[in-house]
Amino acid sequence: MMKKLPAFTLGVEEEYQIIDPETRDLRSHLSKIVDGAKILLNEQVKAELHQSVVEVGTNICKNVFEAENEIKFLRTKIVELADKQGLIVGGAGTHPFSKWQDQAITDDPRYHNIINELQDAARSNLIFGMHCHVGIENREIGLQLMNQACYFLPHIFALSTNSPFWEGRQTGYKSYRTKVFDKFPRTGLPEYFDSLSAYDCFLDTLVKTNCIDNPKKIWWDLRLHPFYDTIEFRICDMSLTIKETMCIVSIIQAVVAKLYKINLNNMSFNIYRLALIKENKFRASRYGIEGCMIDFGLQKEVETRVLILELLDFIEDVIDELGSREHINYVHEILKNGTGAAKQLAVFEETKDMTKVVDFITGEFIKEL
Repeated sequence: MMKKLPAFTLGVEEEYQIIDPETRDLRSHLSKIVDGAKILLNEQVKAELHQSVVEVGTNICKNVFEAENEIKFLRTKIVELADKQGLIVGGAGTHPFSKWQDQAITDDPRYHNIINELQDAARSNLIFGMHCHVGIENREIGLQLMNQACYFLPHIFALSTNSPFWEGRQTGYKSYRTKVFDKFPRTGLPEYFDSLSAYDCFLDTLVKTNCIDNPKKIWWDLRLHPFYDTIEFRICDMSLTIKETMCIVSIIQAVVAKLYKINLNNMSFNIYRLALIKENKFRASRYGIEGCMIDFGLQKEVETRVLILELLDFIEDVIDELGSREHINYVHEILKNGTGAAKQLAVFEETKDMTKVVDFITGEFIKEL
């Protein structure tokens, strides 16, 4: 008899754009939104490095339905608080035309330290992501799952692509956010570690040698969290809609559950070279779901949409136990209608007006509230 899967609890973090409804530019909220939200939401909201960014995070959720309800609640409250300040809210990996040079930095020692160390690499990091934590039984298992899940990061990332513009330019990428973040140290795909002790030793070495002051400054696309019993997927752009967020979160949870199930049967998913996975990450960033990625087993290019359908087949046998079929099925809408990046580009192609793209982003944000 097959052992029942663990709960694989979820935590979801989203980073929102605070926007002036007149100019459609990013706008500093002078901590008023965050301060107001902390009264209502305690630690579920915090300021980010730039004052025009608000980050929210769910509590620990037992399943995707709890996570969806929390995200809807958090989005609603931030929209209400922004409205009281005469501001609006949007969800995308970058703003279509705002310039980082015009954005105020949050007055906080943590962010002052980051600016002092990273200088313009930090000041220009005007990007917005969605992070997903998946609960694990212990860190040793978590490390194994991190190593194996790395292969699927480009597939998941391709579905999330939602940042085709940067400072008023059409970049040619479906996700330019990742290219901006590449300037930071300790970003990108995670290293392979053959043991938990090797991983912890790596973190300890960076802290002892003053490379970082705490292990959370490992900003990889996927990391075994240094303090929580989770693995954290950090590669995704911020989504336009709740349905997109929850579809991607559900796929992430199912990938972890399937890899866990394989390991439970004393098997392991193939570990591929980081250099190969980087090729697929670039393709996802450049083309989203509209290009091809490499099937390393077949050693040939395959349409990204086909690989995502194969991913659905891979996770099929854990979806119902997780209760996420409804959310995962939304992937077919994304494959049919395009990711957020494709939708933004379609609006710009029709209007040739970046402010209309911002109107689309803010309109999509509140559509499901």
